[in-house]
Formats: sequence, structure tokens, C-alpha cells
Amino acid sequence: MPGFINNALARLHPRAADFFQLMRLDRPIGTYLLLWPTLWALWLAAEGVPNLRVLVVFVLGVIVMRAAGCVINDYADRKIDGHVSRTRERPLATGRITAQEALVTFGILIGISAVLVLATNGLTIALSFGGLALAAIYPFCKRFTFYPQLVLGAAFSWAIPMAFAAQTNSLPILLWLVYTANLLWTVAYDTQYAMCDRDDDLQIGVKSTAILFGEADRAVIGLLQGLTLLCLLIVGSRFGLGWFYYVGLLGMLLGFVWQQWLIRDRDPQACLRAFLSNHWAGMLVFIGLALNYGWPSAAV
Repeated sequence: MPGFINNALARLHPRAADFFQLMRLDRPIGTYLLLWPTLWALWLAAEGVPNLRVLVVFVLGVIVMRAAGCVINDYADRKIDGHVSRTRERPLATGRITAQEALVTFGILIGISAVLVLATNGLTIALSFGGLALAAIYPFCKRFTFYPQLVLGAAFSWAIPMAFAAQTNSLPILLWLVYTANLLWTVAYDTQYAMCDRDDDLQIGVKSTAILFGEADRAVIGLLQGLTLLCLLIVGSRFGLGWFYYVGLLGMLLGFVWQQWLIRDRDPQACLRAFLSNHWAGMLVFIGLALNYGWPSAAV
């Protein structure tokens, strides 16, 4: 975390920086990866700029729920993170924050999310319970299955049906194509992320798709990325989108090619760079969507 942020937080409270790190607010990549597909869904549902209240609720909800997910993840991994080089300095792993404090923080964040979702409609509120269940279940999956990335994909994609519900008060069948595209993409990029910790995970017995795929990891990631693009191409056709959107997809394709080059030797730092670059892929698709619907001029 940059020193000036640490200093500013220290002035507020001596332990503020620890909670800031617990919620991973110093590492916004997860927020971005959750935000871009949510914005895809809102723009598709509204066929342009969504309702301002709905937009504000979902942007704030993304930030709060991602923070809550990080807290419960670290709670679940509090006895594991100390054995993984990338995570051993996290606040729960070092004891700077207790397990009870983490659970209280999680509860507060879920309470804030509940207040936000109450500003929507009944269908969205009903769907929110599914999102909460997925967020709570995911951190524990790596102990029981080699597919925790699949559960994360389901959780990170749940904002898509919620966005359609909030904007249109309905669940059109086409939204599940967007959901599938994002689920496939999430499994691909979180497998890249898991490749960073594969050696440590093997030693401590944690499961992941990176371990499951083994030497086929790059090929499977490439397949998942290809299927993501195929689903998004079909989305473009079914929603009648124009060339701006397809230029955005081209940007995502080029990003995927770059990622494949980065992970060619499976170097942990290169795999981390590949994972982080997915932020730009998601952003380019959103920019294409927004320009397709005439934003920002449509909002004037």
C-alpha cells in the first residue's frame, strides 16, 4: 500500500490500515473484475444508460460486496495464508486482526449491502440471497473441490441477473448468455491467479483448477477464453449491437493473446501480470457497449 495512504489511515485510527487491507481496498483489481460485467448487464438491460439510482446502487454494491467477499475469504483462509508466500502478510494471517473482528466486519458490510438492495425491487432482493450464499460458500470450496474457480465465477456473475432484474423487473433468457460468458472468463482469469500459488497450494493441500489442469493449464485457459468470446459474439448478435461493441471484443481478444504469451513459462509473477490485465479486457468490452448505445451523449 502506498505510504501516503498508510499515513492518512493511521491518523484516522492506528488500525485503520489493517481493516483497509482486510477488505482489499488497497488492491482494487477484484472490484474492477466484478464491476465491468455488472456494467455490461446494466447497459444491455437498459439498452443504453441505466436508471441513475440503479447505477449508483450497483456500483456501491460491487465495492461493498467485493470487500465482504475478501473479508470472509481471509477468515476462511486464516490458518492457510501464513503458509503461502503471496498472502502471509495479510492482517488475519499475522494476527493484526482477530477472527471475531473479521466476522463483525463481514456482518457490517453485508448489512450495508442489504440497505442498498432494498432500494431496488422485490425480484432483485430475492436474487440477492443467492449472491450472498455464493459469496459465503466460495472461500471454503478449495478444501473440498478442484473447482473453486467455478464457484467464484458463479458468484462474480450473479450481479448480472440482479442488474437485469433491477433495471427491467424481469429475467430475460438472453441474460444467461451474458452470465455464461462472464462465468467462463472468471474461471480463466482465476486459474491464472491460482497458477501464482500452485507450488504452495500443493504443499498445503489446497485445491484449484490450476492444480487440476496441470500441464494443460494454458490450453484450458485458452479454450475458456475462446468460449467467452464466442458467447459475447452471440450476445452482440442477439442484442443487435454495432461495430463499437465488436471493436471492444477485438480488444479483449488481443488481451487474451497477450496473456497467453505472459503465462507461456508459468512464471508466478508473469501469471499475476496476466491476471491483472483482465481489468483492461473487461473495460474495453464496456467501452464498446457504451459507445454502441451512444454514451455519453445519450446521457445528456
